[in-house]
Amino acid sequence: MTDITLAPIQPDQPSHLMATYGRQAISFVRGRGSYLYTEDGKEYLDALTGIAVCGLGHAHPVIAEAIAEQAATLVHTSNLFEIPWQTAAAQKLAEVSGMEEIFFSNSGAESNEGAIKIARKFGTQQGVRLPKIIVAEQSFHGRTLATLSATGNKKVQDGFAPLVNDFIRVPFGDVEAIQEAALQHPDIVAILIEPIQGEGGINTAPQGFSYLEEVRNICNQHNWLMMLDEIQTGNGRTGKYFAYQHTNIVPDVLTTAKGLGNGFPVGAVMTQGKAVGLLGPGSHGSTYGGTVLGSRVVYTVIDTIQKENAVENAAIVGRYIVDQLRAKLADKNVQVRGFGMMIGIQLPKDCAELVAIARDQHKLIINVTAGSVVRLLPPINMTQVQADDLLERLVTLINSYL
Repeated sequence: MTDITLAPIQPDQPSHLMATYGRQAISFVRGRGSYLYTEDGKEYLDALTGIAVCGLGHAHPVIAEAIAEQAATLVHTSNLFEIPWQTAAAQKLAEVSGMEEIFFSNSGAESNEGAIKIARKFGTQQGVRLPKIIVAEQSFHGRTLATLSATGNKKVQDGFAPLVNDFIRVPFGDVEAIQEAALQHPDIVAILIEPIQGEGGINTAPQGFSYLEEVRNICNQHNWLMMLDEIQTGNGRTGKYFAYQHTNIVPDVLTTAKGLGNGFPVGAVMTQGKAVGLLGPGSHGSTYGGTVLGSRVVYTVIDTIQKENAVENAAIVGRYIVDQLRAKLADKNVQVRGFGMMIGIQLPKDCAELVAIARDQHKLIINVTAGSVVRLLPPINMTQVQADDLLERLVTLINSYL
C-alpha cells in the first residue's frame, strides 16, 4: 500500500474549496466504532455519526473488508450490463423495506428527485396536466433545485429563485390542512413527508406515528401516492428498519440514503403497489447509481445490521438514553424526544454555541438544529457502556449551560 502523508494545512494557506460549509476547526484522521481520533491521538465520542450516516460506527471491519475486496476486484461497469451485486442488494433491501421495485442513486437528494419524478409521471398518467405534491413545513428533502423547493425552510431556499413550482405546503401533522388542500387543488397527485423531521428539530407529529396512518387513508381516498422520505429515519435509526414500520401502513414510494452505505455514498428510491412500473427504460438513470462496489456495500451493511441485531439494539439503547436524559435533566426545563438512536433535546433557549463547547471541553461531537435542539444520532450498535459515556458528557454539558 502506498504511504501518503498529507502536509499540515497552514493558517495562511489559500483553500480552493467553495466556501459552502461553516467548517469546525478540527479534523479527524481515523475512527473506530463510536469514537473519532485526531492526528495527535485525541479521542472524541461521536454522537452524530456524520449526521446519521455511519449507523454501524466508523471503520466497521466487515464493511471495510468488503469495500477493500471489491475495490480490488471490480468497481464499476455501468448499468448497461447486469450487476449481480445490485440484484442481490435490491433483494435484501426489498426484504427489509416491504417494497417491490428499487432504483439505486448516489444520495438522499437524488432519491427524493426520483420520488418527485415518479409522482409527476403518476399524475401525467392520470391525465393531470400540472401535477402537485403536498409537502410539510419545517421539512428537509435536499439541496437540488426540486428537493430544495420541496423543503420547508426559507433559509436554504434564499437566493435560488425561481423555485420549482407545484408544491403545496401544509403544517406537519395537520390532517385537516391536507384535506383542505385536497378541496382547493384537484390536481394533487402525491404527498411527500418525513416520518420524523430531523433537520426540523426531531419533530414528530402531535398524534405520533398514527399521523402516517391518517395520511395513508387520505391518499387512498384521493388516489394519491403516499411518499415517505426516510433518508435519515431509515436503516434502523428509529428502532425499526424503517420508521413507517412503527405503524401498519406501507407507503407507495420510499426513499433512503445516509445509513444505507454506512459512509459510502449511496441512496435508493423504492416503490410498491400503484407506484410500480411508472419509471421504465429511458425515463430515469444514473451513471454511478448501483455500481458493483456500491451495491456490495449496501448488501453488506444490511446483512451486518441483521446479524448484529442492530435495529433491536437501537430501540433498547435509544430508549435507555432518552429515559436517562429525562431523569437527569428533569429540573432543567428541557424536552427530550426521539425514537431509537434519533434523539432531540429541546432547550429553553438557542444553543448553537453548545457544538463548540461540547467538542472542546467534553470531547463530544453533537449537532444543534432548529436553533435550540441538541440532536443526537449515535451509532445504532452503540453499547450501553458507550451510552453511559455519552450521558455523562452530555448531562455535564447541559447542566453547566443551563
